[in-house]
Amino acid sequence: MFLRVDKLQIELPSPKKQDPNAAAGLQELLGGKYGEMSTLSNYMFQSFNFRSKSKLRPFYSLVAAITAEELGHVELVSNGVAMLNAGPDIESSEAGGADITGAPFEDMQDIRLAASFLSNGGGAMPMNSNGASWNMDFVTTTGNVVVDLLHNFHLECGARLHKLRVYETLTDPLGREICGYLLVRGSVHAHAYALAIKQITGVEIEKMLPTPNINLDRIPESQKYLAEGSHRRLYRFSPDDYKDMSGIWGNGEQALPGDPPGELEVVDGYPEGGKIHDLTGVASAFTPDYAPEEMFEIAKKLYEKSR
Repeated sequence: MFLRVDKLQIELPSPKKQDPNAAAGLQELLGGKYGEMSTLSNYMFQSFNFRSKSKLRPFYSLVAAITAEELGHVELVSNGVAMLNAGPDIESSEAGGADITGAPFEDMQDIRLAASFLSNGGGAMPMNSNGASWNMDFVTTTGNVVVDLLHNFHLECGARLHKLRVYETLTDPLGREICGYLLVRGSVHAHAYALAIKQITGVEIEKMLPTPNINLDRIPESQKYLAEGSHRRLYRFSPDDYKDMSGIWGNGEQALPGDPPGELEVVDGYPEGGKIHDLTGVASAFTPDYAPEEMFEIAKKLYEKSR
């Protein structure tokens, strides 16, 4: 089962402006071939289908724990997409009775993903930057632990290249912050799968890392995560389970060359995280619908009763 915490894995800055085309670019990190929907679904279904869990426990634990982190990555990118689509908060937009006769969303005719507004209210969906749906063809689960781990290593390496290319299309600090963080964590996952393959086969696949050759010291948004040691940490995302993955991610193994030095560590629980941005409503888009003032009053009463 999964534990849900009402936070994002990192704090996101507010967007500088409404930028639906940037949001469309960020959609690639959600529903593209190498996006977070793909990494999540590969590891999740591999963990569900894993053979000989009790005998191969450290390898199962590694895939299972990274699955939980990937759920948070889907959440993080989705929030970023919605924030870029919405732009800076405008409290007055929540007032009911908005005048919609002047075509308030006329500009949406010219953006890349008009469906984000016309169908999804400015929210994220499991699709790529061109609106093509994410699909199960991007998932590999063979039942063979070596093949699956090798596939996962390839997937993480491809995802890092994916993130760098998206990073290079963005200027808003929000989108770049997400990319900078995910580049660090993607490096961790690629390193982890490389070490797992090494344990089974003896092949020092980590000598191929970093692949692709992305120097994180050139990514300003990655620096604080490197400084705090995020590149050396794997989180269990569990109160008591998956501790045995420390046999793979630990045992004196060191950070990759080029990253700040230090020993790899398994961390109990999950990252400290940051608050989830409270998107303001947009009455002219009927989000939320009904009478906003009445809904807010009802929610306030329910909240007070729960205290």
